[in-house]
Amino acid sequence: MLDLLIVSCASLLAGLIDAIVGGGGLVLVPTLFAAYPAMPPATLLGTNKSASVWGTFIAAVQYSRQAPMRWPVLLPAAAAALLGSLGGAWTVTQVEPDFLRRLLPLILIAVLAYTLARKDLGRIHAPRYALRGEQLAASLIGLGIGWYDGFFGPGTGSFFIFLFVRLLGYDFLNASAAAKLLNVATNVAAIALFAAKGHVWWQAGLVMAAANVAGSLIGTRLALRHGAGFVRGAFILVVGALILKTGYDAFFK
Repeated sequence: MLDLLIVSCASLLAGLIDAIVGGGGLVLVPTLFAAYPAMPPATLLGTNKSASVWGTFIAAVQYSRQAPMRWPVLLPAAAAALLGSLGGAWTVTQVEPDFLRRLLPLILIAVLAYTLARKDLGRIHAPRYALRGEQLAASLIGLGIGWYDGFFGPGTGSFFIFLFVRLLGYDFLNASAAAKLLNVATNVAAIALFAAKGHVWWQAGLVMAAANVAGSLIGTRLALRHGAGFVRGAFILVVGALILKTGYDAFFK
């Protein structure tokens, strides 16, 4: 019972972080592994997804009520992200993702350096393309990062946000809102695969989901209240944490 309380608190914090900028898995996944060391890793990862998808979904709904969601662009991109995630999950059964383990921290360092160097990056919302061009670009982002999420995973939300800011001209607030919808799609694909193999602990996932939703409501309110500059700062912190975590996993573990 105490273990479930601990992971529920971690899920609340993860929901808050995910709602703002993504990266809540940095909190929840290690807590699950520490609380339930005898549980199969696949079951812990599936349970994490079954909880976090609800917080991400609620965040997407909250953002859609306050931020101008570009549905003709985002719905095809979400569908592409779902297909990409399924393709990535199939790829991991054929190819070991070890090469990405060492490459990922270097990519994240480049993302962080670019964001820090461009002080104005993501502060103004100015989409660059007409509808057709934006649909195509967003769908390619969804497909590519969705595949990455299914194949490997860490930093998916941060990559969605960065690419929507850098390539499509979104500000960080609108990019975070868009990323939530695409993250829901990739999580649904992952849950379907984990559940099909019996790797979801539904009882614990339900309790953690309630906590995750509570955190998500807090995080969404903070992001909407403080705007793009606040989300940009949170993005920098989360990417920095991801660099430390993935760098340690790649080179010292």
